[in-house]
Order: sequence, then structure tokens, then C-alpha cells
Amino acid sequence: MLSSDSTSASPSPALARALRAALRPLIKVMLAQGVTLPYLTELIKSLMVDVAQTDFPLENKAPTDSRISLMTGVHRKDVSRLRDQLQSNTDHTPRAVSLGAQLVAVWVGSSPYLDPQGEPLPLPRFVSEGGELSFEALVASVNSDIRSRVVLDEWLRLGVVHFDEAHRVCLNTQAFVPSEGFEEKAFYFGHNLHDHAAAAAHNLLGGVPMMERSVQYDALSPASIALLAKQSQDMGMKALLAVNKTALAAEQRDASSDAPRQRMTFGVYFYTEPMPKASAPATASEDLKNTASS
Repeated sequence: MLSSDSTSASPSPALARALRAALRPLIKVMLAQGVTLPYLTELIKSLMVDVAQTDFPLENKAPTDSRISLMTGVHRKDVSRLRDQLQSNTDHTPRAVSLGAQLVAVWVGSSPYLDPQGEPLPLPRFVSEGGELSFEALVASVNSDIRSRVVLDEWLRLGVVHFDEAHRVCLNTQAFVPSEGFEEKAFYFGHNLHDHAAAAAHNLLGGVPMMERSVQYDALSPASIALLAKQSQDMGMKALLAVNKTALAAEQRDASSDAPRQRMTFGVYFYTEPMPKASAPATASEDLKNTASS
């Protein structure tokens, strides 16, 4: 039975520390972009109502306003208003992201578009120059309703591709990560952080463990950090390209299946920051972390 003050109960100290650590980078982004507390409060209210009604149904029925209010501490009148707003809101994926992700997946995952080392080939712009191995043909193979010139202009703006000395189109990165375009970068910011956090939350709350691991050292010189950053980049990209190639083939194979559809994300990351000056050098030790044993 819930006590009368359950909505104001504090989480465990361990969870509170974890939440502070997880939210700190997000608060930094918000402050840098002018997000204030009143806006954040309204955003959190809306999210709590959304999660409560989506992830905590009662006997397979949507919870009432009163139950959501009890669970979240959000006033019942606000719950009703926010539920109405949620029904009218739809997620928006920038077109450059949805189409671009498909194009890059084909470019880095299909053998005809790769050199002997598995790197994406530079592509002539037009079919008249390169036939099926041209940028124009690549775009047409994914979406025949959009001109390759439109995609090329947008990708040049975002920094995804560049021209080489032969005026061929070259992929700047081996995955679709725009260097320009705030809307596109913001999309991946939310998507990647959501899926990483969702995997960690799943493991913390119980269930079949998902892979969520890291290697941590805290007594390294800048030169060692540079070496490890390079190794992480190289090995991480190899893993991403291998999974992408398998997923691309699987998606084509599954197109004829009636099985329910699922989505997946596989990611790797590398982060470094200075240690506090007051901290004594720690004995380097490997920490292969998983929030639940595998």
C-alpha cells in the first residue's frame, strides 16, 4: 500500500548519485542552449506522464489520470492536459537522417561499394560516369523519388562527403555522423543516448541482460590517451561495419518474412577527461563493466 507521502519519497543514495552523474552532461547541454528550469520542469512532467501511461499499464489498460498522478506526483489537471498534448505530438526524424542512414548503410555494407580493404569507394557523381557504381545509382537504389543532386548538396553542407581530385564523391566518415547541421546532430544525440540509457536501465531493473560494458582506467598520460583513442576508433569502426554488413543482409532477407519487426542499436564510445588534481594516481586496473552479468 502506498503511503500518503510516497510521491515525495527520495530514491536510494546509490540511485541518486547515479542520476546526478547521468544527468550532468545533459544539464550542460541544456544550459549551453538556453534551456531554463521552467521549461525543463514542464518537459519532465510530460515525460513522466508519457512513461507512466506507456510502460506501466494496469491489466493491459491505460492507467487513469488519478493513477498517473499518484505514480508521478504530477497534479491530476496537468496529467489530463499533458495526455492530450502527447496524443497530438509525433516524433520527427530529419529527412537527411532517415534517407542518409539508409544510403550510408548500403555504401559501407555492400561489397560492390567497398575496396579490397573494406573501405567505401569514392563514387563518380553520375551513372554516365560510373554506371551502377556511381553516387547517382546509389541514391536511386535506395530512393528513386529524390534526385542525387539534392542529397549531394545536403551532404556537402553537413560535411558527410567531399570531392577528391578526380571530382568523385568520397564519404568523410564510415558512419553517418554529420559534422554540421544542428537538427541532424541533435537527432543522433537523442537517439544514441536514449538507446544506451535504455539498455543500462533494462539491466538495472532486471531482465535478460543486454550488452552494456566499458573499460576504465584513471592514471593515464595524454600520450597514452591519444594511443587508446586511436585504437578505440579503429576497433570500434571495424565492429560497427561488421554489424552493419550483417544487419543489412538480414534486413533484405527478412523483407519476405511475416515475423514481427524489431529495431536494434549497437554502439561503441570513447570518453576522456582530466582527473581532479587532488586525486592521487590510482593503480591502473581493467574494469569490464556490465550492469548485469552476461
